[in-house]
Amino acid sequence: MTAAVASNATFRDRPVQLVLFDLDGTLADTAPDLAYALNQTLRKHGREPLSFEQIRPHVSHGGIALIRAGFHIEPNHPEFQIFRQDLLDIYQQNIVRETVLFPGMSEVLAHLEQQGIGWGIVTNKPAWLTDPLMEGMGLNQRAACIISGDTTPNSKPHPGPILHACAEAGIEPKACLYIGDAERDIIAGRDAGTATLTALFGYLDEQDEPANWGADDTIAEPLDILRKIGLFCEPL
Repeated sequence: MTAAVASNATFRDRPVQLVLFDLDGTLADTAPDLAYALNQTLRKHGREPLSFEQIRPHVSHGGIALIRAGFHIEPNHPEFQIFRQDLLDIYQQNIVRETVLFPGMSEVLAHLEQQGIGWGIVTNKPAWLTDPLMEGMGLNQRAACIISGDTTPNSKPHPGPILHACAEAGIEPKACLYIGDAERDIIAGRDAGTATLTALFGYLDEQDEPANWGADDTIAEPLDILRKIGLFCEPL
């Protein structure tokens, strides 16, 4: 699918013809289902479950980070990959159990589409998880592109996945806005030549310092995206 060109959306004097999102912690609130999968894995192996508040900050960093947080072991531990595979298997079976778009994101996507602005996904999640998740949320046919962590030879923070997304959507990176909730997202977008926004509503932890990531700006909620590119009208 090729993104349509719109001329009335701008960000810092740059046209916005394509908006790309990180998936976990930016487009969708996947933390409840990943927390469920981790706690089921912990129970399976005789460990105590963690609170949602303990798990949430680790979600954007994938299965390795979740196993580290839950089992307090490193990838060189002999059972690490067993635990990780159990986590991923349980997650795949419950991938849209509670996952929803962040509040306001549905309106953002609809408004972008109404204005002829394409949107897509660039995530480090592997395609075997990304694709059923997007389909389960009914978004797979609406996205201009869906780039997973294994779509290209490199994953974020390498700029390759974002450049691939822009090429697939038919939009130059300079007319693209990339939004994420992790430093690797901002690095990838900046190195690809897109404008960048940090989603402060995402899965940041106490050690994160988004002010130092070098993003062009930050957003406190999804509707801020429309405000930043000059498309927000009350009521939306």
